Amino acid sequence: MEYRKLGASDLLVSSVCLGTMTFGQQNTEAESHALLDAAFAHGVNFIDAAEMYPVPPCPETTGATESIVGSWLKGRARDEVVVATKLTSAGRGLDWIRGGPASNDRETIRAAVDGSLRRLGTDYIDLYQIHWPDRNQPMFGQWRFDASAERDATPIREQMAALGELVKEGKIRHVGLSNEHPWGLMTFLRAAVELGLAPVVSVQNAYNLLNRVFEQSLAEVCFRENVGLLPYSVLAFGLLSGKYLGDPAAPGRMTLFPNFGQRYQKPNVGPAVAAYAALAARHGMQPAELAIAFVASRPFVSSTIVGATSLAQLETNLRACARPLDADVLEEIDALHLQFTNPAP
Repeated sequence: MEYRKLGASDLLVSSVCLGTMTFGQQNTEAESHALLDAAFAHGVNFIDAAEMYPVPPCPETTGATESIVGSWLKGRARDEVVVATKLTSAGRGLDWIRGGPASNDRETIRAAVDGSLRRLGTDYIDLYQIHWPDRNQPMFGQWRFDASAERDATPIREQMAALGELVKEGKIRHVGLSNEHPWGLMTFLRAAVELGLAPVVSVQNAYNLLNRVFEQSLAEVCFRENVGLLPYSVLAFGLLSGKYLGDPAAPGRMTLFPNFGQRYQKPNVGPAVAAYAALAARHGMQPAELAIAFVASRPFVSSTIVGATSLAQLETNLRACARPLDADVLEEIDALHLQFTNPAP
């Protein structure tokens, strides 16, 4: 396992991060602990959670993922594990989480952090991330900015100040963003400088063969500002495994939660998936192996977030992250990207 500095932080994270959004719904506590044990036996030291997990979120399960991670942490030395989690922002109708956050104001952020610390059973969080922007922005499959949808939001400077307080108090070590855009990342970074605070060190965005939007502008920002990318959805809700090509009703997230995968229900997604699966077959690879290996090979990726609902899936995903891709394979991937450019942004 390779270990890398996460952005401008002092965190040394494994090149693979275990995503946990199935813990508490698709996976029981015992199954989740087994996945965590297996990942750490392979050298993974980085876990990503969120206060709203598991997903799809619902009142009965929200917070279960953090509690499961917390019960597992009790058996380990805390400094052996890099724990990341995320704040639930406004605008998604999750009224059962703290009464439905109106915005990411100081009180909301502090209440969210305290709740996560309690469920995780720890006194600090290594990486605390804003799950999605508080302001109006296209997210989760929306593909263009709509100025008419403007709403009240806590100014980014105030959000950064609140997070900075928690860093100074030792409740969180570093700040990250998720589902963020170039203007937002740069505004957070500028606010940190103006307030004399440590900078944002990472951004967690969807990135896969069907969605390479990150490369168009955020890649330059992250390179110049020393911000690490933590890519999620590397298999595009399981589509890039190829399992739905022969059987659209195959068991998986697209069939279990069809309304939650709308980002991947766009016109060119199917043809693109089929083309990448054919490319993988020509080179003696499984489609999932190609998809994961591509993301893990990108120079701007700090740690690739992989999820799994079984030990076999986890083993496959870990092997794929370590597989180098030949130059000719990468050239063919780019040729297909030009043919099917970001069908699932």
